[in-house]
Amino acid sequence: MDLRRVGGRIAAVRRALTAAALPLPMRITNGLAMVSLVLSSCDLLRLCSDRERPLRFPLGGREFATVVCQLASVVYLLSLFAHPEAPASDEGDGSGRAPAAAEPAPMPGGMEDGDEETVAAVVSGTLPSHHLESLLGDCRRAARLRREALRRVTGRGVEGLPFEGMDYQAILGQCCEMPVGYVQLPVGVAGPLLLDGHEYHVPMATTEGCLVASVNRGCRAIAASGGAMSVLLRDSMSRAPAVKLPSAKRAAELKEFVEAPPNFELLAAVFNRSSRFARLQDIHCALAGRNLYMRFTCITGDAMGMNMVSKGVENILGWLRNDFPDMDVISVSGNYCSDKKTAAVNWIEGRGKSVVCEAIIKGEVVHSILKTTVEKLVELNVIKNLAGSAIAGALGGFNAHASNIVTALFIATGQDPAQNVESSQCITMLETVNDGDDLHISVTMPSIEVGTIGGGTCLASQAACLNLLGVKGSIHGSPGANAKRLATIVAGSVLAGELSLLAALASGQLVKSHMKYNRSSKDAAKAAS
Repeated sequence: MDLRRVGGRIAAVRRALTAAALPLPMRITNGLAMVSLVLSSCDLLRLCSDRERPLRFPLGGREFATVVCQLASVVYLLSLFAHPEAPASDEGDGSGRAPAAAEPAPMPGGMEDGDEETVAAVVSGTLPSHHLESLLGDCRRAARLRREALRRVTGRGVEGLPFEGMDYQAILGQCCEMPVGYVQLPVGVAGPLLLDGHEYHVPMATTEGCLVASVNRGCRAIAASGGAMSVLLRDSMSRAPAVKLPSAKRAAELKEFVEAPPNFELLAAVFNRSSRFARLQDIHCALAGRNLYMRFTCITGDAMGMNMVSKGVENILGWLRNDFPDMDVISVSGNYCSDKKTAAVNWIEGRGKSVVCEAIIKGEVVHSILKTTVEKLVELNVIKNLAGSAIAGALGGFNAHASNIVTALFIATGQDPAQNVESSQCITMLETVNDGDDLHISVTMPSIEVGTIGGGTCLASQAACLNLLGVKGSIHGSPGANAKRLATIVAGSVLAGELSLLAALASGQLVKSHMKYNRSSKDAAKAAS
């Protein structure tokens, strides 16, 4: 019997015990148990020490009653330690009876025909939870029953976790397995961000107070100075399988074959069969002993493209076995890609969209909106973002808080939040221009991994945020255009966030602003009490 089944049965027994109200006040039953324990213990000691009437088996009536009282008292008292949440005092309704334990709320919508049997099967472990969707053919009902089974197994409800309002059919096989609800996140809008001659109202999903307000102030400063400009340097998603060969010499031969220019067209034809939009761009290899890592990069249209490039890589690996039958494929991903990890290869070569965004902020705007000076901002950037990050040994972290803006935008628009790791790699540069009167600011981000189709972009809330930016889905006849524009919006939003936070640090307003926007008065009052 596995642990989940045992846990479910124990939880059911505990609910039955806690639901049954005691007929006497808790202090009286505790006292009776203690008295019974003491008296039965004394009687047993006396019986054991009486040489004229030694204790023999089978027990007589008196001896049997004494042993039963002893065991019952011990079990009762041990149960108090097994349920430390049970109150030991007569608090509650004033009747002296222990208050009943709060039962988790039942599942939304109530039970339907057959639901009770299904939930019981999940609780007992005879029906795996992940089989509910295929068994019932109704994703919403499957999530509802899974939620009820979870309540019964754990003895804890999830009333604060919303259930209604989610399209559970839409997430099947695409976004999440074994759902029981969804998490709510507030979405704020910063802007308008004036970028490349267009205005964007930027949706940001975050629980960090002051973040949206800060980016909004940066957008104001950029707009008041004529806007920002962006340049897309490269568009290439990568996947790097790891293969092993019998010797380093043999691995070097495969490397030479794959990287040879005459073979590229042949390899590209094999790779490009995987999709209408996947187009192989480059292959770069690295050797470690007899292990070979082949980094394939390709364009992927409006999709972020991980699945697309992985499928193309599998095609090539299968084809390469014709000439290299001794090649052993260790993994389709050998971490030379590098996905969801800080890596120099992404910082140098780029992954996804490589974007530079810049703006010239007028001196009077720096004074009036940002409340600081051009000289202070330039000095702060050198000492903090450049020198400070170098001392820390940063890898692509030469910025103030690019990750804040990238994560908020990724969650709002249905991107993979874990790819914030490499997508937030950024170097922020500030310098004086126009004889020192104005400020030039730029952010260089080589690995922004975004898409406007696939993954979480299919969800209604995330699709609405993409639509707000004007980049939902694909543009017929121009594959990849929306994903590229989304990448530039991410970089432009980071530019605004960097500008505002550096200004807050230079003017000494960071702590004051966070005390205003990032501290709940309710939490402060609760802590004080």
